[in-house]
Amino acid sequence: MTFNESMTVAKDFVLNQFSKVSAEALGWMAGIVLHAATVPSLLAVMAGLTDRMPGVDLVLLVWTGLTLLFVKSAVQKDMLNLVTIGVGFIVQAVLMALIFFK
Repeated sequence: MTFNESMTVAKDFVLNQFSKVSAEALGWMAGIVLHAATVPSLLAVMAGLTDRMPGVDLVLLVWTGLTLLFVKSAVQKDMLNLVTIGVGFIVQAVLMALIFFK
């Protein structure tokens, strides 16, 4: 199989697979990934494995993205995403509070 044939097969595979994924599913994955971005480092600090907190820029960018998704959900009156993102905010705030008031 030549390189061009391989690229054609790969392109067809990606297009066929992504056509089955809905925009809603991608939105859910984006929210979960954004919430999960800082959790490993927060848990490592809580466990005493490291004393380095995640960078302020990372936290600000993640929380800004989540806030924008939250506002988008509020405008669209999407209660499921509002609740999910709201719970994620609460969980992250609790983790940070546990670290700061340890």
